[in-house]
Amino acid sequence: MKFSEMGLSPKILQSIEEMGYETPTPIQEKAINPILEGRDLVGSAQTGTGKTAAFALPCLHRLGEHGACRALALAPTRELAIQIEENFNKYGKFLDLRMALLYGGVKYGKQLEQLNNEPDVIVATPGRLLDHLSQGNLSLQKIEILILDEVDRMLDMGFIEDVTRIIQKTPRSRQTLLFSATIPDSVRRLSDWALKNPAEAKIDIKISAADTVSHALYPVPAIQKFDLLIALLKRIKFDNLIIFFQTRRGTDKISQWLTEHGQTVCVLHSDLKQRDRTKALEDFKAGNVKILCATDVASRGLDISNVTHVINYDVPQHSEDYVHRIGRTGRARTEGEAFTLCKPEDISMVDSIEKLLGNPLPRKFVDDFPYRNEPESLAPSAPEVSRKRNRGFGKQLTFGGRRRR
Repeated sequence: MKFSEMGLSPKILQSIEEMGYETPTPIQEKAINPILEGRDLVGSAQTGTGKTAAFALPCLHRLGEHGACRALALAPTRELAIQIEENFNKYGKFLDLRMALLYGGVKYGKQLEQLNNEPDVIVATPGRLLDHLSQGNLSLQKIEILILDEVDRMLDMGFIEDVTRIIQKTPRSRQTLLFSATIPDSVRRLSDWALKNPAEAKIDIKISAADTVSHALYPVPAIQKFDLLIALLKRIKFDNLIIFFQTRRGTDKISQWLTEHGQTVCVLHSDLKQRDRTKALEDFKAGNVKILCATDVASRGLDISNVTHVINYDVPQHSEDYVHRIGRTGRARTEGEAFTLCKPEDISMVDSIEKLLGNPLPRKFVDDFPYRNEPESLAPSAPEVSRKRNRGFGKQLTFGGRRRR
């Protein structure tokens, strides 16, 4: 199937053609028609599969021309909200529609100007949207389409109460589109409460690593992790590289050490001011800086191309975060490499990752690196592989005891 066969308006097809797209991705092919029909929808697809266009294209088609504030898209992070708004603008380039982008960490001036301009589409993070609502800066009473993106992550970040409050401020007659990389029990309960007889668009529901990415686990004593990182950076040839850390403090500390060792890096985590986060992403995307040091704020939702390598300086605490992190490389059928530095205390987390992947991570060692212990003593044995998964919130989360308001 081609986009031209999906019933989208000529102006939207013009923007798609201008961007060089002809055929929809699997998630787009499964989601666009039910959304065009006005059905609620649960979409499940990993990052990098084109799910933003899966809801943006039919949403723009249904809105058509300028009118009231009729569409609201919620996202868990500022970066993802910015990216969604950029996509709406690109796909709606030839439509007379207005946008408002609302997120925290910045002043209200520009956002108030956008709200006063009678936007058709609002893209927002939950906290800042509730701030504007409490100040009476906008109303959601005319919302026709509500989009909840990266829902599993919004719940992980503790936004469940904010999200439910926002849903309750929208009309019962709305169309609700819920997108999530995974569908744990908590997401399913939210879907049961907020959506009515939804269609489903599932792509690769079992989270898995892209087959274009090669993996390597580098066991190392904790005290030598940074030295091994420097050794790897000297040996690999990369175009763009992301180094993931578990904490904001660790990101800042190791980034400073890398700078002192002659590396040029940019930093991305939630403690930074928005202008610094935006500049870091812009510099990295433009290729001005080749190394991005980040927390998991950069692991999902962001459209960053040409990342050839990912290094997990810290083993992720949740196995699915590993898949999201390495999903930054090996995109669009290109090959990538993912390295993970593993100190002995991290073995249980590595076991969990290997169970999720269904395969052990290859153990590797850097030749001529002065390990304090014998390399063989650092390498844990591969665990028995299990494909069972258990992720999500307990049953204590409820949504008012109703399926839909």
